[in-house]
Amino acid sequence: MGRSELERLSREELIELVLRLQRPEKTSRTSSKPPATDRKEQREHSKPGGAKPGHEGRSRVVSDDPDAVVEHRPEACACCGASLHAALPAQIVSVCEQIELPAVAPVVTQHQRLAVRCPRCGERGVAPEAARGTPFGPRLHAVATYLKTFQALSYERLQAALSDLFGLTLSQGGLMNLLRRTQGCFRAGRDAAITTLRKAEVVACDEIGVRIEGSNAYHWLFHSADAVVHTASPTRGAVVVREMMDGHRPAVWISDRYTAQQGHADEHQTCLAHLARDVAYVVEVSDDPVPWRLQLWLGSVFALAKRVTDLAASTLSAKRRSLDRQLGAILATPSRCDLTRELQAKISRARDQLLVFLAYPGKVEPTNNGSERLLRPAVVQRKVTNGYRAMWAAEGEAAIRTVVDTARLSGANPFGAILKTIGA
Repeated sequence: MGRSELERLSREELIELVLRLQRPEKTSRTSSKPPATDRKEQREHSKPGGAKPGHEGRSRVVSDDPDAVVEHRPEACACCGASLHAALPAQIVSVCEQIELPAVAPVVTQHQRLAVRCPRCGERGVAPEAARGTPFGPRLHAVATYLKTFQALSYERLQAALSDLFGLTLSQGGLMNLLRRTQGCFRAGRDAAITTLRKAEVVACDEIGVRIEGSNAYHWLFHSADAVVHTASPTRGAVVVREMMDGHRPAVWISDRYTAQQGHADEHQTCLAHLARDVAYVVEVSDDPVPWRLQLWLGSVFALAKRVTDLAASTLSAKRRSLDRQLGAILATPSRCDLTRELQAKISRARDQLLVFLAYPGKVEPTNNGSERLLRPAVVQRKVTNGYRAMWAAEGEAAIRTVVDTARLSGANPFGAILKTIGA
């Protein structure tokens, strides 16, 4: 803004501009910005990492079935020098293990088609032709898919990893074809997960931006207690939710306050973690007591959420009424701070969506952190690779993540789920 533009501003507009410039920048604690964006001096005063005081230590569990056991016996007495022969009884004092990976080399099976001449009639018999197809087996497909999808390797790095670790020479075009074949194996699992999602009583949803074919697009996530569904879409509109749910209307929808996420269930639980960050920012900026009271109120809600499954339904109902009365009094408190008034208006619009989780103890979370945790690998992939060159790659990876994340709900590990799906 230039000098001439500033001279045309009114006194009130100048005051508002100065106040806005004096406000501190938002951080990872007061917004959804990642911690890496915090200024260095702010990170220097943050809490140190590592184990906290009182944390119970952990050590590596000794194997119950080792591949080899080596006994180390003393040969002579350290006191008198007498020989300690092997027939003397011994007891185990301590155990330590050395773990090593075997050298891995590809197993190549060459199929030779042979012809044999009949000694009786002289006819030349030829063996039937072996089934043609990809020369790569299911485990190689699974390893490449795992490294590309869950370790966020580019085609160049994946090519180098397969060469350095396994001695395999594959072109980047061959890798692309391999991964494209693999993605077709996950369509049935993705369809099954969507079918399960469309029967769920509680559904949580979130989305992040991603680049696809050089344009802005979105990676959507839907999950319930029994299914996790990832999908890629060029739009952030509510049409994505309607197409995914196909008319199914859950009892509760969990998400942030984004408009496209509203109105898809009988009740809506707004993510309280998002509101808590907004409140924390106003507490830092303003001396008004209202944001501080809101912060205390949210603290009481989070404390109640930790023991919600231990309380009777009547107790939860009474506490919900009490918390709602307290919130009403806070929201009705007049304030001269514009940020406080904006915060009060924002929370007032979502007031009926803040304590829904108390009516569904153990089934509905007060935050949407579960969705953000499931989206985090996709965020890492986006930052490392900067998106997808083709829509088929984005849709294929979404199908893989859908099948793997759904399998992980039952305790499966990612590579095992990939190998099982490809080998089915």
